[in-house]
Amino acid sequence: MNEDGTRTGGQGPDGPEHGRPKKQQRSFWKELPILIGIALVLALLIKTFLVQAFSIPSDSMQNTLQRGDRVLVDKLTPWFGSEPERGEVVVFHDPDNWLAGEPTPDPNPLQKALSFIGLMPSAEEKDLIKRVIGVGGDTVECKGTGPLKVNGKALNEPYVYPGNTPCSQDDQGGQFKVKVPEGHIWVMGDHRQNSRDSRYNTADNNQGFVPVDKVVGRAVVIAWPINRWTNLPVPDTFDQPGLNTPAQDAAALTVAPPALALAGAVPFALWRRRRA
Repeated sequence: MNEDGTRTGGQGPDGPEHGRPKKQQRSFWKELPILIGIALVLALLIKTFLVQAFSIPSDSMQNTLQRGDRVLVDKLTPWFGSEPERGEVVVFHDPDNWLAGEPTPDPNPLQKALSFIGLMPSAEEKDLIKRVIGVGGDTVECKGTGPLKVNGKALNEPYVYPGNTPCSQDDQGGQFKVKVPEGHIWVMGDHRQNSRDSRYNTADNNQGFVPVDKVVGRAVVIAWPINRWTNLPVPDTFDQPGLNTPAQDAAALTVAPPALALAGAVPFALWRRRRA
């Protein structure tokens, strides 16, 4: 009690000495399972909807990809209707028994669990990785040793394995001229003389074409080993003028105005909502 009869705030029954006890923090060891659970859920969501790691099992994409490389695959853009484009390196599910006779991996339970939630590269043995050469409407052609042609345009392919020719001279499928149906892609490995790709699976139910709905996503970066960190861009040869067919150009012009209108309308709508 002060001389003037007032009570000092820190000494009364409402002060710290007599106030409510402070809430004790949880023990770290009690919170750890919750943190681990949250991390696992986030990892599973990322693996399912955003990005997934895949391990390269063969030499069919050398020298772009080496056996044992780990690549990160973009799984987000397909959710917004994006389809594979020429020049992209894509991971896809086995369309029709392309991997028949290949050894089946046998991961242990821990590897399976970590792969399922996305903390390790996929243990799924039925996935392949190749480069998209042709999309729906394209005519893809190989004569002699090349060059490979798309819609009559020769491709300059510096990514092809040194010592390989762009086209293979054999009667197994190395010489071809195909038109890619809509909703499909034509894929080839960069190690042309060591890749069982679209060329050598023309007897399957899809005639060697890969249905777009079998595509998991685009490989965008080599994540491991560290000394091979790099992105996987689309080579310039796929941007050359005149590569599209007239129908493809017309389709692009038809789609572009609504897309631009939507892109402009969204900020305007948000601005109106803020003003309201």
